[in-house]
Amino acid sequence: MPPDVPAPASWRIALPHSAAAVPIARALIRTALADIEAPADSDTAELLTSELVANAVEHTLGDEPIELVVELLPTGCQVEVHDHDPAPPGDLSCPEPGSEPDPWQEHGRGLLLIRTLSSSCGHRTTEQGKAVWFTLPSLTLPSPALPSPALPAD
Repeated sequence: MPPDVPAPASWRIALPHSAAAVPIARALIRTALADIEAPADSDTAELLTSELVANAVEHTLGDEPIELVVELLPTGCQVEVHDHDPAPPGDLSCPEPGSEPDPWQEHGRGLLLIRTLSSSCGHRTTEQGKAVWFTLPSLTLPSPALPSPALPAD
């Protein structure tokens, strides 16, 4: 890896299978992204992480911990939430016809937010259940090209 590109970093943290996991996950994401120079939009990462963790707590049975996996890359970050239920989380790739959230309901917008605000998202089965993930691009903008020095006139 070139010397000016930071090495990838990742964390794997067990969270309680309760509503208390949501603010813990938000704080962990905020801290992880604050330590690295602009790998991704931390506000969006916090929002989407809290949606994934809340869904894992709300839609899976049991009291086994869920797991938060954060990977910081030179190109941005990827966040995964692992739970012990192998059932897919709904359609993350595109909404099904007629599945728009009811504007009068408090719930039902999490997957829409994840689809809309992430650069990519999905789910995969694991040995213990499933992982639901999203990626966010880096906020680091490419440096502008420097103007060429003027050549002396003949």
